[in-house]
Amino acid sequence: MLDILVQHRRTKAAARYFFRRLLKGIGAVPRVVVTDKLRSYRAAHREVMPSVEHRSHKGLNNRAENSHQPTRQRERAMKGFRSVGAAQRFLSAFSGISPHFRPHRHLMTAHDYRAEMTTRFAIWDQVTRVAGLSSTP
Repeated sequence: MLDILVQHRRTKAAARYFFRRLLKGIGAVPRVVVTDKLRSYRAAHREVMPSVEHRSHKGLNNRAENSHQPTRQRERAMKGFRSVGAAQRFLSAFSGISPHFRPHRHLMTAHDYRAEMTTRFAIWDQVTRVAGLSSTP
């Protein structure tokens, strides 16, 4: 997952902004860009980075969409962001913290998973205590 950007519209201007923000964030020009079939991505791609190959096929974007699933679930659970800005602030923080609590469970035994999560929660408690955010008295 390279970027999460909440937008009011999915127009050519919004797609152009997304591509520019994405390019600024990675610092290099990608070899291939994979998007969904939204036509505004194709139009913006021609303007922003015409030398990069653009693929938009039904199944190609699955990897990116699957990486967004935890975010989408969280958005559905919270339902009611008051504004796009509030949603963006939440997502920018959440995308950095979320992987800490989502180890690759399918690669671990139950014992290793429990040990790993105990360690991660201890680290989280230590970090939040240092920042003065601890919820325990």
